[in-house]
Amino acid sequence: MTEVSVTKQDAVPPGGDLVVLKSVNKHFGALHVLQDIDLTITRGEVVVVIGPSGSGKSTLCRTINRLETIDDGTITIDGKPLPQEGKALARLRADVGMVFQSFNLFAHKTVLENVMLGQIKVRKADKRQAEDKARALLDRVGVGTQADKYPAQLSGGQQQRVAIARALAMDPKVMLFDEPTSALDPEMINEVLEVMQQLAREGMTMIVVTHEMGFARSAANRVVFMADGRIVEEAAPEQFFSNPRSDRAKDFLSKILHH
Repeated sequence: MTEVSVTKQDAVPPGGDLVVLKSVNKHFGALHVLQDIDLTITRGEVVVVIGPSGSGKSTLCRTINRLETIDDGTITIDGKPLPQEGKALARLRADVGMVFQSFNLFAHKTVLENVMLGQIKVRKADKRQAEDKARALLDRVGVGTQADKYPAQLSGGQQQRVAIARALAMDPKVMLFDEPTSALDPEMINEVLEVMQQLAREGMTMIVVTHEMGFARSAANRVVFMADGRIVEEAAPEQFFSNPRSDRAKDFLSKILHH
């Protein structure tokens, strides 16, 4: 038995800071959407970001792969500052997997082609290799039998799992999930959360913006609570859900957990 647990440990990358935000500020016009954000995510950590609508959660997520630029402060990934543009930015985006609310799959390409594309274009993998990896990943997220279909022929839950496979195909250092289940019908939410739970167990570094409190409780190492563009509180899930320190968090939890 001990041998097995040792290999499991080896599979999880060592600790160390992977994503570091320091004094990050972002405005949309007069709106100060991110206010002096300091946040450090270590390797293998699952951080769930929650908070009321308009609190800056999605913007925070989108600054980490530079879909949104920041006004000031610094963001580093694996010790390197975010590149401004060009090839370096494309490489960064390959290192930072992103799964959105909408699945953003290419409608005119099959599921398999969607998962192969980035590997060939950005990672310069050969076609055979890319296909083998794509098929393995589609199996892993439970949609291997759908490989030759087009996205429109799949359910929302299946499309989102393809989007996760596509991000994983790039061997990202960190995965960002921006409300990945909020566009899904209730019966499809769990099939996506199960894939995310599995990734968490395998030691993938993840930053997840979600309204799914059950996922936050069971998969997160840390819950970050945002309100009005600030990080109000961060704590381990059991601490946060049973005994939040701030009034804002207490108010938020009372509204969502007891309705």
